[in-house]
Amino acid sequence: MQDDKKLGVITLAGLVISAMIGGGVYNLPQNMAQDASAGAIIIAWVITGFGMWFLAKTFSILSNVRPEVTSGIYGYGELGFGKFLGFQVAWGYWICNIFANVGYAILLMDSFNYFFNPYFKGGNNLLSIICGSIVIWIMYFAVMAGVKQATVINNIGVVGKLIPLLLFIIVLIFKFDFSLFTTNFWGEEVIPSLLDKDLGGVFPQVKSTMLVTLWVFIGIEGAVVISSRARSQKDVGKATVIGFLGCLIGYAMLSLLPLGILSQGRISGMEPPSTGPILAHIIGDSGNWIMNLGVIIALLSSWLVWTVMLASLPYEAAKAGTFPKVYARENKNESPSYSLLISSILMQICMIVVYFSDNAWNLMLSITGVMILPCYFVCTLYLWKMSKKGGDYPNAAPIRRETALLTGALGSIYAAWLIYAAGLNYFLVAGIIYAIGIPVFRKARLESNDGEPIFTAGEKIFAGVILVVGIIGVFYTIANYKELLG
Repeated sequence: MQDDKKLGVITLAGLVISAMIGGGVYNLPQNMAQDASAGAIIIAWVITGFGMWFLAKTFSILSNVRPEVTSGIYGYGELGFGKFLGFQVAWGYWICNIFANVGYAILLMDSFNYFFNPYFKGGNNLLSIICGSIVIWIMYFAVMAGVKQATVINNIGVVGKLIPLLLFIIVLIFKFDFSLFTTNFWGEEVIPSLLDKDLGGVFPQVKSTMLVTLWVFIGIEGAVVISSRARSQKDVGKATVIGFLGCLIGYAMLSLLPLGILSQGRISGMEPPSTGPILAHIIGDSGNWIMNLGVIIALLSSWLVWTVMLASLPYEAAKAGTFPKVYARENKNESPSYSLLISSILMQICMIVVYFSDNAWNLMLSITGVMILPCYFVCTLYLWKMSKKGGDYPNAAPIRRETALLTGALGSIYAAWLIYAAGLNYFLVAGIIYAIGIPVFRKARLESNDGEPIFTAGEKIFAGVILVVGIIGVFYTIANYKELLG
C-alpha cells in the first residue's frame, strides 16, 4: 500500500469519534434517565470515565509497545493467550460490529419516521427492513471503492453530526435550571407532577446504565482495528486518547444537562431520539427537525466507519492465518472484498431477524455490548500479563512498565465489572455465536498447515466450555425467545 493511502492522526481520531458517536448518542438522555436519577448518572459517568480511560490507555499503550501488531485487537489476544483465544476475539468483535450496524439501521429508519410518519414506525417494520437493506448494500459498494475514500467521506460526516449536538448543548446550558436538576437528585421520591418514580437504591440505578455507557464508547478501539493503514503506531495511540476525552465530556453533558430542563420522569418516557423533544421544548418544533436530521447524518457516517472496521478485521486475521484464507482477498482498490461481502450478507440476515422483534434497538444494543466485552477484557488482561514481573514488556518501551501494569490491572477490573453489570441472559446468546465460530477456526488452522496441532490441550478444554455454554444458550433462547425479542 502506498504511503499516500496511509491514515494520519486527525483522520484516525475522526474514525474513533465517528465510530463512537453514532445515532445512539442522540437518545442518550432517555437511555440514561430511564432507570437512573441525576446523582446516579453522575456516579455512572465517573465510573465509566475512570474505567474507559484505562481501556483507552490500554489500546494506546499496546499500539506503542507492540507496533508490529497491525492486525487489530485480536492480535493482542493471540500474543497473550494463543491462537484459539485470538480467533475468538476476532470472531466476537466481527459479529459485534455486524449487530452494531444493524442497530444503526433500526435507528436510521426510526429517524426517517419523523419526516415520513408512520411509514418507518419502530425502525423494523417491513418498509424499514427493505430500505435498511438497501443502505447495507450502498455501504458495501462505498467501501469497495476504497478505504481511503470512505474515510474522507467520514470526516465530512463527523462535522455534520457534531454541529446539532453542539447546538443542543449550548442551548441547554443557557436554559439550565439548577433547582430542577437537584429535585429528586437520588431518585428516591415519588413526584406525580414530574412523573418521577422511586427508582430504588443508587447502586441498582448505576448498574442499569452500564450497558448504555458501554454502547456509546464502543468504537474506542477503532484506530487499533485499522492500525495497519496508519502512518505510525504513535498516531494510533494519540487518536484513541483524543477520541475518548472528547466523547466523554460530550456524553456527560448530553445526559446531565437535560435534567435541568425537564424531570427525569418525563425524559424517561420520551421516544427516540430524545434530544429532539428536549430541544423542541425550548425552541419549538424545529428542535425535533434539527436533531432527527443530525441522527440521520450521524448514523450514515458511523455506519460507513463500522463497515470499514468489520471488513478490515477478518481480512487482517486471514492474512495472519487466524481466519480462512479466502477472507484475505482484495479488489483492485485494496478493499477486503470477500470479508466485506460476507459481512454484508450477515447484516442482511440480521435485518430480517429484527423484523420479528418488538424492541429491536434494545436487542441490538444488548447483544453488541455483551459480544464486545470479552474482546476488551482479553486486551486488558494481555497488557496486565505482559507488564507484570516476569512478563515480556519491552525494556525500551516509551511507557514505563509500572504505568502499563496499573493500566492493564484497572482496565481488567473495569471490564470484569461490565461483564457482571450486563447480566447472564445475553451472554448465553453470545455463547451460541462464539460456539459457531469453532469450525471456522478449525478450517483456518487446517489451511495454515504449520505442523502444529489445531487445538492445544488447554484450547480443547476452552472450546469444550464454549460449546457447553452455546448449547445451554440454545435451550435458553428457545425457552425465552419472546423475552429476548421483547
